[in-house]
Amino acid sequence: MQQISVVISGFDHYDGIDVNPSHEVPKALAEHGIDGLDGVDLSISAVSLPVSFAKAWPVLEQTIESVKPNIVIATGLKRAARGVMLERCATNLMDANKPDIDNAVPKLAPIDPSGPAAYWTRLPLRAILSQFTHDSIPATLSSDAGTFVCNSLFYNLLNWASSQEKVLSGFVSLPLVNEEPHPQHGLPLHQLVQAGADVVRESVEYYMRPSSEDILIA
Repeated sequence: MQQISVVISGFDHYDGIDVNPSHEVPKALAEHGIDGLDGVDLSISAVSLPVSFAKAWPVLEQTIESVKPNIVIATGLKRAARGVMLERCATNLMDANKPDIDNAVPKLAPIDPSGPAAYWTRLPLRAILSQFTHDSIPATLSSDAGTFVCNSLFYNLLNWASSQEKVLSGFVSLPLVNEEPHPQHGLPLHQLVQAGADVVRESVEYYMRPSSEDILIA
């Protein structure tokens, strides 16, 4: 049986949000696990990060160094999203129009002045979208994760992954939790947990049996 370790991160409290999906989904997956993976001894570790340009990545990196995972999936909240958004690209840019929890408001600043302009995700987006369709989970591809803390975390994660021999990593933006079905205002929490499980499952499957057909970046 192959041992696979997954770290899935979310964020701490967002102002004005009572139920934060990027906190609840990783927590649920770590507590309850997922099914449908034969021949795999899967461990899932969840970590909640501060909404901070300076602190989010160091906290995640510390968890990564401790767990030494095969797969790292970061999640965040995209308030205007209608469904789950699979982020394709992390850009080397911070440009905030509101302060983070440290009251930092970077304007048109690079995340890493010596780093590349962007990194592509390492998650199998085609396979994930296919499973979302099977499970009737509204989802779409997103060109990037904006220029706030989510993108900064995503960029630092992919920058780290670029030096690893075999680690999958990427970012998933979750919509608001809405227990009343509505085509434009978020999804029920149980459906978001199912989406998170699908991302983990398809990433594990791809890690074990990689195929370029499952990667979709355009």
